[in-house]
Amino acid sequence: MNLSSPRPIHPPASAPDWERVRSDFPLLMREVNGKPLVYFDNANTAQKPLSVIGAVDEFYRRYNANVSRAVHALGSEATEAYEGARSKLARFLNVRIDELVLCSGTTFAINLVAYSWALPRLKTGDVILVSRMEHHANIVPWQLIAQRTGASIRVAEISPDGSLDLDALHTAMTPEVKLLAVTHVSNVLGTINPVREICREARKRGIVTVVDGSQAAPHMPVDVAAIGCDFYAITGHKMCGPTGTGALWARRELLQEMPPFLGGGEMIKEVSFEGTVFNDGPQKFEAGTPNIAGFVGLGVAVDYLETLGRAHIDAREQELLAHFTEELQRIEGVRIFGTAPRKAAVVSFQIEGAHAHDLATLLDLQGVAVRSGQHCAHPLLQYFGVAATCRASLAFYNTHEEIEAFMAALKKVRTLLG
Repeated sequence: MNLSSPRPIHPPASAPDWERVRSDFPLLMREVNGKPLVYFDNANTAQKPLSVIGAVDEFYRRYNANVSRAVHALGSEATEAYEGARSKLARFLNVRIDELVLCSGTTFAINLVAYSWALPRLKTGDVILVSRMEHHANIVPWQLIAQRTGASIRVAEISPDGSLDLDALHTAMTPEVKLLAVTHVSNVLGTINPVREICREARKRGIVTVVDGSQAAPHMPVDVAAIGCDFYAITGHKMCGPTGTGALWARRELLQEMPPFLGGGEMIKEVSFEGTVFNDGPQKFEAGTPNIAGFVGLGVAVDYLETLGRAHIDAREQELLAHFTEELQRIEGVRIFGTAPRKAAVVSFQIEGAHAHDLATLLDLQGVAVRSGQHCAHPLLQYFGVAATCRASLAFYNTHEEIEAFMAALKKVRTLLG
């Protein structure tokens, strides 16, 4: 097996034809409540292009078999496609193939780190440093580990504009801190954290870093090697791939030291009642039959994103974000949460006098899909003193016309709510 990252796909020099790109996504063509769908819930899950849908369909139609367990043709084809997805993800993140664990997504990945790396090592007096803006998936596992080990949780606070307070963060990196958990991009605020700088400062102090890349990997170039973290987690369904897919990248020396998280088939070399010899590398953490069809689809999703070019995707989404924000600010009574200088195309907001759930429900009647609630980030919303927000999150396949339709629907709903 080639353990280095495979040769990258070269994106076009000029930006894609975004109208043509949009036609690749069949779900965007439907209507909801008699209105053309405006899908602004991409931070929750992204839609899937025809190539991904077709790849999953083809797997089940033509070579459905288990991986690494059969020498017949179907088994070999399934294994080749599954491992091909690992290879594509390694290229996508600029990491070695033998450092990439395939799993169900970021939640599983962070729990793997928590129970396989942190649980055997942390003790009373140790500190886990977690930022205020984390998703629950990067908070709750650390709380569970703290309860079992006697370690404590320390919170790295944010500034009113939604930026991470870097001076306070560096001050909080005391000798007791053994692990830092931080998101690359906030799923509520859109804030893009300077993870390379953060990880560099943590590394100087001997602090292990876990970066949640769920909201970064689909929307911008991500070079994990350059970031310099110890663990990086991604979720496939947010990057145009199937649900139940994702990956954890970990430094090879850490993977070698970590005990398995789950036991079963595939993660072993030899089993007897006297003991078990575990597999090497990422396979040690991949017990059981994986979501093979899902990973075949994820591999195709990676190809799709790289063919568009992640720099082009980033530029497109920044253009849409600027338009959306400018128009939203024109609406009376709006409050936007997260105004950091560099942010992704995620806008959480409230309208004065309107509950977020009522707003989202009425927008849905206009064919507009946004998320409302606390977005799996209760501590963050507590900081802002609100119970819930609406969140509009855009992707490269959205359009300026959809933004105008959203604003028209929002004004109509605002009138209905008084």
